[in-house]
Amino acid sequence: VQLQASGGGLVQAGGSLRLSCAGSGTIFSRNTLTWYRQAPGSQRDMVAIITNDGTTNYADSVRGRFTISRDNAKNTVYLQMNSLKPEDTAVYYCHTLFTNNWGQGTQVTVSS
Repeated sequence: VQLQASGGGLVQAGGSLRLSCAGSGTIFSRNTLTWYRQAPGSQRDMVAIITNDGTTNYADSVRGRFTISRDNAKNTVYLQMNSLKPEDTAVYYCHTLFTNNWGQGTQVTVSS
């Protein structure tokens, strides 16, 4: 069972990126899905969460700039990141709450 994250890269401050994370139907179908991030020397923190019925919540640091969404037909969760800041630089991971599966991480680097 694997989660495949993609979409990271290098972007200037103020720019945008869209992360995607694809998994199998048995993982996604009723799961609550989350995005975490981990900067060098820091703990892994939750960024955004979406339940199966589409309810979302965000860390205060990204609220209003990031949007989490899901496409159950494609077994994919997304993280649209706008107005990026250098402090958003981190490895971003997708995670399934109920089955505790982790994606491999995708690097996001925001230059000032």
